[in-house]
Amino acid sequence: MKLSVKSGWILFFGLLISTVALAFSASAKEDRYVGYYYPAPNRIEIYCARVPPLADMDKRRRIGFVIGIKEGMANKPYESAYSVFAKGDGSQKLIIVAKTEGYLKTIYRARALLADLTNSARTTPIFEESGAPENLTFLDLLTLLGFETITLSDGDSFTHQIEIHTREDKKCHE
Repeated sequence: MKLSVKSGWILFFGLLISTVALAFSASAKEDRYVGYYYPAPNRIEIYCARVPPLADMDKRRRIGFVIGIKEGMANKPYESAYSVFAKGDGSQKLIIVAKTEGYLKTIYRARALLADLTNSARTTPIFEESGAPENLTFLDLLTLLGFETITLSDGDSFTHQIEIHTREDKKCHE
């Protein structure tokens, strides 16, 4: 059976579309929140934590942590520019989405928010007990609590995701 040039191109594009569709569906399965809470991440960063997760951390404690953040935000005399919530089966995904136009629309604004959250985290009892809170970051606090990812988004077109790994993880040695 001899294929025409036209049939060859149709077959080629059909295979190409199928491959792209499979890759997209695999990616969507990995993060079911893409397209619902935020657009697909512009970049996924790996963070190698300086501390291991605490042994007694669980979903209930992670939810309590998020409730504590929300209570702190509610006690301010102004509305917060972003929402914070935990998702996933074990609530191991921390998500921060801007509620204000232009907020968190660049990697630099996302990093500035993480720096502000680091300053707040250093005053927590869990960091005080570490003996060197000045060396730890908000991402280390999330590690202690057992979070696996943090996603920051402007809720429009920018999303930055950070996968949190311990130093023993092979991704931290690549």
